[in-house]
Amino acid sequence: MNDTSEITDPVIGVVKWFDPVKGFGFVVADAGGPDILLHVNVLRNFGQSSVADGARVELEVQRTDRGVQATQVLSLLPPDSDDSVGLSDIAALDPKIVAEAPLEPARVKWFDKGKGFGFANVFGRRDDIFLHMEVLRRSGLSDLAPGEALALRVIEGKRGHMAAEVFAWEAALEPLDT
Repeated sequence: MNDTSEITDPVIGVVKWFDPVKGFGFVVADAGGPDILLHVNVLRNFGQSSVADGARVELEVQRTDRGVQATQVLSLLPPDSDDSVGLSDIAALDPKIVAEAPLEPARVKWFDKGKGFGFANVFGRRDDIFLHMEVLRRSGLSDLAPGEALALRVIEGKRGHMAAEVFAWEAALEPLDT
């Protein structure tokens, strides 16, 4: 079988679905064409282990005899949240205030997608940080694994500290590179 590959220009599209348990999903390109295979290893190279359905992505892709597959994630934007139910703790917050909260490096303690929540530990803090599924979805993620490194914007919610935004680990390191 001839498995020659052809590298193409970057492609912009929407995540059709992604299953972190299976380790892959598919992206539909804005320009049309066949679905693009998105493997979890390509996401991990971008600093994430999952991506929410409906998220906008820019990818480098490769055409092979077996189809089109992503080779690198260049950018990722969370899905539009017009139809989402906001959390009362963060629904009334000014997005500028949330954006001004510092990014804090953290690790996932546990997350249960079925329950829709979990907890993380921020380095240097004793208390757990609440992680809600809706915040993950707004941040472009669909699931988290125990021990996964993250960057969080933490706010004081009605029941304690909670993540208002979740980013890949590398986002917390960016200020150190200056």
